[in-house]
Amino acid sequence: MPMSEPQPEPQEHWIDTDIPARLDRLPWSRWHWLVVMGLGISWVLDRLEVTLQGAISPVLLDPRTLGLTPAQTGLTVTGYLLGAVSGSLFFGYLTDRFGRRKLFLTTLAVYLCATALTGLSWDFWSMFFTRFLTGAGIGGEYAAINSAIDELIPARVRGRTDLIINSTFWLGTAFGSAASLFFLDRRIFPINLGWRLPFLFGALLGLIIVAMRRYIPESPRWLITHGHIEEARKIVADIEEHIKADLSDTPASALPSSSPETIRIRTDMHIGMLDIFGAILKNYWRRSLLAFCLMVSQAFFYNGVYFSQSLVLVTFFPVAPGRIGLYLLPLALANLLGPLVVGHLFDTVGRKPMITATFALSGILLSLMALALAAGVLTAAGETACLCLIFFVASSAASSAYLTASEIFPVETRAMAIALFYSAGTGAGGAGAPALFGSLIQSGMHSLIYGYFAGSTLMVIAALAELLLGVRAEKKSLEDIAPPLSAGKSGGRRG
Repeated sequence: MPMSEPQPEPQEHWIDTDIPARLDRLPWSRWHWLVVMGLGISWVLDRLEVTLQGAISPVLLDPRTLGLTPAQTGLTVTGYLLGAVSGSLFFGYLTDRFGRRKLFLTTLAVYLCATALTGLSWDFWSMFFTRFLTGAGIGGEYAAINSAIDELIPARVRGRTDLIINSTFWLGTAFGSAASLFFLDRRIFPINLGWRLPFLFGALLGLIIVAMRRYIPESPRWLITHGHIEEARKIVADIEEHIKADLSDTPASALPSSSPETIRIRTDMHIGMLDIFGAILKNYWRRSLLAFCLMVSQAFFYNGVYFSQSLVLVTFFPVAPGRIGLYLLPLALANLLGPLVVGHLFDTVGRKPMITATFALSGILLSLMALALAAGVLTAAGETACLCLIFFVASSAASSAYLTASEIFPVETRAMAIALFYSAGTGAGGAGAPALFGSLIQSGMHSLIYGYFAGSTLMVIAALAELLLGVRAEKKSLEDIAPPLSAGKSGGRRG
């Protein structure tokens, strides 16, 4: 019996769409600012409470509060990071399966509830558990928000927008540093009340974000790869109408209702977990190695160096716990200003040279500061000034790690890729860093310096990885950087 001929794919399962090209060609407008504010503002609250965690760590050592040991304060931060790892994987998978919008609303709710519960902690284990839940919400935010931002922002400004949005959590750090001066002032609040109020207040402020996010639509890129073609077309048409109204003097040619560039998508293709991990770890293994190196190095750097700074100040310098905010505030501002000043260079000079330079320079500067500490020539103010310069550079490097992980993989895997490499990086480089640095601080200044050298070495290794494996993604459509899995062999750009 002759073998039957293979049947061609039914044509109705494929569509040619110009939706990605239309999103990339839109001029910047108030609608894009809504996306930036609605999604990016959550980092303000995220880092507000993280900074407060660092600022109150010395206060929690007092028997009149929770009476923790320095190692336990480090473990509470580790619990937060472990929660972030778990939450990013769990919510990252759900984000790719059920959509960006559903999950960036859900993860925000988890985060706000857990933050409020932190303020009600009564011992080490209750603090550890609530910090774990808070981290789970924030880990999910990383995946849902970064994937949504990349898929809604035009390609020509995606780099600087991503960096600036990810850096806004340092605005929250600045607020947290200032708030710690108020809430930890024992002339205003009793010591066992002052440290609790900022967490409760931050949760209330977060309700504003919920209201703003209601107006941000689902990603049309996610919709077309899941068969919701008409909904995607309607959302893009609505966005174009909003922008036309905002920019009434813009030439009609700048707001096309169609584009000569299209991509062919299969609308009935089921993408399972094996497909996702196969694409990330097999088809794109070089990019996976790059993302892992960038994430590990920046996670160890920040979770070790920054989170331990309040303990460094009270242990090795004559800084009172209630005045720690004065030293953390300039560090937060330096982290915020870095991407604001140099972020545009990631779109103009390019990803590869800028990521390489910022990682390498951050590591070199940290080593120089460690040598100065070993020589005993730095005061608390001098060390803070050195860290301001270091974090001015390192903030762009850290944000570029998230940018890299979010734009170099296919749309169907984007949230999971962010979650996977955030989790792997945080687990391998960040989760143990606070406890490690807490132990090094207990052992003395010379032990701490070894920790700084370790962070410096990892940053330089990441710079070399970018130099060898980096992807030139500036001004390119996401579909050109990594074609959708659902594009298959019949897909690809046309035009």
